Amino acid sequence: MNKLNVALRALPALLFLCSGLTHAAPSRCFTYDAATLARTRSQVAQKNSPLLPVYQALLSAADKALKQPALSVTQKTLLPASGDKHDYYSFGPYWWPNPDMASHLPYIRQDGKTNPDSKTDATDSTRLVRFGDDLRVLGLAYYFSGNKAYADKAAEMARVWFINSQTRMNPNMAYAQAIPGVVDGRGIGIIDSRVLIDVMDSIELIRPADTLSEADFQAVKRWYGTFSQWLLTSDNGFEEGNWHNNHGVFYDAQVVAFSLFSDHPDVAKQQMRVAMLRHLTAQIDRKGYLTAETERTRSWHYTQFALSAFQRLARYGELTGVDLWNSAIDDHRLEQALTVPAQFLDKPAEWPFAELKFDAQEALGNMIAAAHAYPKNALFREKAQQLSVAYPDNINLLTITAPLVR
Repeated sequence: MNKLNVALRALPALLFLCSGLTHAAPSRCFTYDAATLARTRSQVAQKNSPLLPVYQALLSAADKALKQPALSVTQKTLLPASGDKHDYYSFGPYWWPNPDMASHLPYIRQDGKTNPDSKTDATDSTRLVRFGDDLRVLGLAYYFSGNKAYADKAAEMARVWFINSQTRMNPNMAYAQAIPGVVDGRGIGIIDSRVLIDVMDSIELIRPADTLSEADFQAVKRWYGTFSQWLLTSDNGFEEGNWHNNHGVFYDAQVVAFSLFSDHPDVAKQQMRVAMLRHLTAQIDRKGYLTAETERTRSWHYTQFALSAFQRLARYGELTGVDLWNSAIDDHRLEQALTVPAQFLDKPAEWPFAELKFDAQEALGNMIAAAHAYPKNALFREKAQQLSVAYPDNINLLTITAPLVR
């Protein structure tokens, strides 16, 4: 049986609680589906498992994370407008010094071309990405291997980022993606904090190791609850939620995920309804194209990126009773949006929009999650299997219900 079929064999039901697992069983699962994750783990443990390449890649990444120092927003060398190092600070990646001004201000935008100065340790954006990456692999490595060292490190990093009074991040993104010479921070910067979804999931995965005390776990939950409320009540959050592109849907994914994690299921369910009405119809046209993404210079990439957010939302819909997988509003459907890129995987030259660098691997997580969600759709099964063979060490082969596109 091939690796995709191993992972996607029919299940009697999608489970919320992770009861019945053998070791390192978390009591709650959110972005990951408990039964699928457990089944994948059992396959990884088998001799000559086809999932060994990705499992080995996961452990290699986690071993590297073990050697890294704990990260904190207070490690940056530039300050946000608040003057508080505890406030997250970044500036827009596509904004460059103005060549027509001696001061180089205000910065000007070049879509799709990343200013390398936006990705240094002077600000927090790369630090937050490393933190999210490390927590993701540490949590998954503990879950799949049972090696407590991974949970120890994850707990240490969580305490530094969320709890320790000297190093913790303030629960807001008010100074994210500033534009030098233009604005101190923007709602659009909230896209940066999407990585905290994977952090949240890893916190749940390591809980059985008892490396994070109950008091610390509750402190992390309170941080997420406060951050979720900031997303819902701040001007920046209001601005971000109303974008009809990947920013808007990732905003909804964050609010729903963080509300579930911090024990506010009613807020999560309401935001799922908002997402259905605000983004399903506004972002996906009747042919399945994500029109705000197809106008970008990297249209394929941003289509995959937005679809990964939609699929995470659809997973949360399973937990809140809002069926995004199968809903159709005026013939706008998520399944059709996933069908579009599947049809072009074998013929990238025919992709009808601009793309600076077509990368088929970016569709892997979306195709695997789609094959899981729509088991009767042969196209998704075919493309997911094709990509899984081509990229045997891609982490999406382990996580399945949490498509990851960077």
